Amino acid sequence: MAALPMTCSFSAVTPRRVSRFSGVAMASAGAKVENVKVGQGLGDLPKVVLTSVHGSEAELYLYGGCVTSWKVANKDLLFVRPDAVFTGQKPISGGIPHCFPQFGPGAIQQHGFARNMSWSIVNSETVDGNPSITLELKDGPYSRAMWDYSFQALYKVTLDRNALSTELKVTNTDAKPFSFTTALHTYFRALVTRASVKGLKGCKTLNKDPDPKNPVEGKEERALVTFPGFVDCVYLEAPTELQLDNGLGGVITIKNTNWSDAVLWNPHLTMESCYKDFVCVENAKIGEVKLEPNESWTASQHLSIV
Repeated sequence: MAALPMTCSFSAVTPRRVSRFSGVAMASAGAKVENVKVGQGLGDLPKVVLTSVHGSEAELYLYGGCVTSWKVANKDLLFVRPDAVFTGQKPISGGIPHCFPQFGPGAIQQHGFARNMSWSIVNSETVDGNPSITLELKDGPYSRAMWDYSFQALYKVTLDRNALSTELKVTNTDAKPFSFTTALHTYFRALVTRASVKGLKGCKTLNKDPDPKNPVEGKEERALVTFPGFVDCVYLEAPTELQLDNGLGGVITIKNTNWSDAVLWNPHLTMESCYKDFVCVENAKIGEVKLEPNESWTASQHLSIV
């Protein structure tokens, strides 16, 4: 159940096409505060720009509900792969993609469908000069062809001086229970030969190297986990706070609430064009979340840099 490289193994279901220009107009109507602007991004896809009065900035695309940029002091701390496409036909490879309602491979397509669908804006606000926006995803014909349940997912993104926070709330709006797994597949800009993660020592691990189909159970003994080659490892019951030294002079604190697990990933030579420039440190829920009708599950992530 651990993360596989982000090669998109789609089922026969075709992602729904994005109505780009009408999408921008509709999104603009939902963003009504000064520090939240909607425009056309790459591929003319609707893009939201959050700007804090303190100088930080974030960008996110409604397609996939994907945060693609988080800048502090004009330095982008997230990474978008050079092979990423902005066509509304494939997931955006980079930033903070959603994995929902399935993390990794399984009964439906790799990492689910939330990163293949257009989210809508339901609210935006600014508090003390710091903007936030709330996106919504609901079931439709595309999702129901794979996962026949009614649901609502709300995703709030908040920008601060030196922090980016997200909150994901999934509600069962169906008349029957359902289960799901999920993750935020966060790509951090990094120098892979110098990057390290602190806080995972003592965790139970499911290591997918060398055989992704047969993860090896173990225990993390290192105080600083590095990326010497191909890395694809799940850390079960991970701490609520980790520190990523990106090897570029920055240390990012990754705090979470209710994301019970963590995943480290770097594709190494299987993605030779860019593997040296990023690492993935993902907050995840590997075990199934079961929701009865009208029940909700909420998890938050808080990224900050000094």
